[in-house]
Amino acid sequence: MPEKKIPLRQCVGCRAQRPKRELTRVVRSPEGEVSIDARGKKPGRGAYICPDPACLKKAIKSRALGRALGTEIPESIFDTLKAQLEAEE
Repeated sequence: MPEKKIPLRQCVGCRAQRPKRELTRVVRSPEGEVSIDARGKKPGRGAYICPDPACLKKAIKSRALGRALGTEIPESIFDTLKAQLEAEE
């Protein structure tokens, strides 16, 4: 039986390719609402970020997350991402 292919995604902060399961997905719904997608199944435009505070800082500074999703990212999303990263450490 052939090995199952592992989907890779690129982090918007550090631009590194990593397995999809290792990254956090932020999604913009078709209605334009931005949220964190814990399961990776929500419909809409997604962008991925590493579970690393340095990557999040880089993504915030360069506005990479907003560019990837084509919309302004609410501050509450960044606060939630920071809280998640601190909880994982």
